[in-house]
Formats: sequence, C-alpha cells, structure tokens
Amino acid sequence: MQKLTSQADWIARARTVLPAGGFGNFDPGIVIARGEGSRVWDEDGNEYVDYLIGSGPMLLGHGHPEVIEAVLEQLPKGMTFFANNAKGIELAEAIVEAVPCCEQVRFVASGGEADMYAIRLARAYTGRDKVLKFEGGYHGMSAEAQMSLAPEVRINFPQAIPDSAGIPQGVADQMLIAPFNDLTAVEALLAENKDVAAIIVEPLQRIIPALPGYLQGLRDLCDKYSVLLIFDEIVTGFRLAYGGAQERYGVTPDICTLGKIIGGGFPLAAIGANTEIMQHFDKSIVGANKWLMQLGTLSGNPIAAAAGLKTMDILRREGSYDRLRAIGKELQDMQSEELSKADIPHQICGDETLFDIFFTASVCRDYRTAKHDDPKRNEAYNATLRHHGIFKSPGKLYPSLAISAMDLELTKIAVQAAVRSIHA
Repeated sequence: MQKLTSQADWIARARTVLPAGGFGNFDPGIVIARGEGSRVWDEDGNEYVDYLIGSGPMLLGHGHPEVIEAVLEQLPKGMTFFANNAKGIELAEAIVEAVPCCEQVRFVASGGEADMYAIRLARAYTGRDKVLKFEGGYHGMSAEAQMSLAPEVRINFPQAIPDSAGIPQGVADQMLIAPFNDLTAVEALLAENKDVAAIIVEPLQRIIPALPGYLQGLRDLCDKYSVLLIFDEIVTGFRLAYGGAQERYGVTPDICTLGKIIGGGFPLAAIGANTEIMQHFDKSIVGANKWLMQLGTLSGNPIAAAAGLKTMDILRREGSYDRLRAIGKELQDMQSEELSKADIPHQICGDETLFDIFFTASVCRDYRTAKHDDPKRNEAYNATLRHHGIFKSPGKLYPSLAISAMDLELTKIAVQAAVRSIHA
C-alpha cells in the first residue's frame, strides 16, 4: 500500500471510514501527527502551540519525561487486568486525600461514563427519579446529559430539549432545566418538584463562572430540599486547584466526577462520594434492589493510573498552580489589551486556567447571554490564530504548564494578527 505523505491524503481516507470524516471530537480538517511539550505537529509538518491539550488532560504538556518513565515502568508488568491492581488502588488513595467530598471512588474509562453513573447513583441513594441540570451544561453523552446542552430554540424552563436523536421522551420528562447562576429559579423548581434526586452542575459551566455565592446557594438549597449536589469536575478537577473546584470555591458536593487530568492522558475517570453513598456499589451491603451495577473492561487500568499518579505528583509541587495561573493571566491580558486597543467589544470569560473570549459588550452569566454579537468575528479570529500556529478550540483555551516564554511571544504575534483580521 502506498505510504500516505500528506494531510490531504489522511483527510480523504478518514472520510471513507469515519462518519463526517472524524472521531466526532474536533475539526476533521486537521490530522495531528505528534505532540511534544507545548507543541503539536500536523501530518504536513506544520507546528502549533497547543492550547487544546487533548481537551484538557495534558496539563503538563505532551510527553512529560516523568510521566513517560512511570508508564514505561508499568508497561512490561501488564497493560490491563480487569482486576484490582496496586496502581489503581494508589490512585484512589491519592484522589480521596485530595478531593473533599471523596471518601471512596469507583473508576470508569471516560468522563461521560462517570457522569452517567453519578446520576444513577443519586437516584439509587434517594429513591427519586428527576434530575435538575442547567441549560448549556455539559455532562457527557448519556441520554440525561444530552438535554438542553446547546438548544437552538429558546423554550420556557424547565422543559428539556434533546440535543440528539434517539432519546426517548421519557428521559426528557425526568429532566428539569434551569438557567445557570439563578438561585431563585432553582428554588422554585425544587419547591414544585418533590421527586428530584440531584442537581448536577459544572462549578465552572463550560467557561462561565458561577456568581459569588451561587455554588454555596446550590449547596444550601440541596440541604433544604434533601437533594444531592453533584459537581461535574471532569474539567475542573485538579485544574482550578489541586483539590479542584471544591478547594477553589470552598463548597463540597455530595458526589463528584473526575476525569481528564487523573488519567495523565490515558482513558480514566472516576465517581467519588462519601462511604454511605458509595455503598450502593456494594451489593453485600445494600442488597439487590438498591445495588448499582457498574463494571468496565478498562476501569482502573494500571497504565492510566500510573500516568495519573505521576501527573498528580508533579502538580503537588510548590508553585505549580501559581505558574499555571500566571500563564493564563498573561494569555488573558495580551488578548484583552490588543482587542481594547482596536476598540473591539469583548469579554474574557472563565478562569485563568480555562477561558476564552466572547465578542460582546454584555456580561456573560448563562447559556443565553454567553454568546458573540457577531459569530463571524469569532470564526475569523480563531481561523487567523490557527493560520499563525495556535491550536485551540473555537470556544475554549487551555493553558498548560508546558507553555514557555517563547510560546507566549508567538501567541502574542498570532493574537495581533487575529485582531487585525477582525478589525479590518
């Protein structure tokens, strides 16, 4: 078979064997060949500063030597067992030590899987069926999660709109949708619906920060109405702080989900809660009727656990999060300064460790207000960044600890070009 040498060849081949020509994750018009440190290269050899970082897990950058060493140490000992292993147990211990709500954890292979089980766990524990989620909140690909993630039509709350085909109406009937950052709306729904098992929320919803007191307000309402609070920390866990959003904001949920960083770049995620809630995974304690069945071929995979453990060890080192925030702050400031000089209305939305720009003068506080006044500006801005060697999502920028002073200089040059492209 003839060796493929160009990116165009790979794209053509992908269109033959992959629906929509891709994996369903990112722009199929680019095929990444390799990554090293803060950079990635496509199949044509074009080099980019990487602010996508695998959608979050590569917080240390690609191919960190200590993580590679940990993986290579584990590889000859076995790649997977479908059984308990020491690395998985050590990782569970490290998570329990770090994350306030976790007394026990159960491993799965993906964040979406973790969120699905978290919802099911809340239902098992409370004996109730309904779940409250927020419009625009992302919790994976389960039927419950695919409700009002990105609705194109605005309808009255709390009606849920499926984001995907193939979801029965009965699932939508068990979901209540509320606007993010609106405690009054949440309390009204809880007062009217006595069969709510849980509220599931991203503490940082995509890149929209919670208003001061909002997360504590959710905690208080959950206590008042005997509802479980689930923090989806797939993105924020070990990113906003070592203890995640729970440490950063000082609010402890009943259940949390973790992913991305805890696998060190390999497929691994987890559900965590106190022992009383987690005992629903133990049939010998709760009995057959209350038992939550959960298993997975790669759950607790030792390669992923070894990579996650070493990643977490590096993040615990003094100054890691200060440096990550300093990098993020510099990236925020350079973009805001250039856009302000060009008199382009914008909002920097998010946290220093995860953010992006909305081209609007309006405050972004929920799904309906966090939008571009002119989406074409965002398209042009991101296209120019890509053309000048910046690799990022169209709606999110992930700083990493691998970013260097040279990377920041190159980014500034790309930002200046991107501002010119929308100011012309």
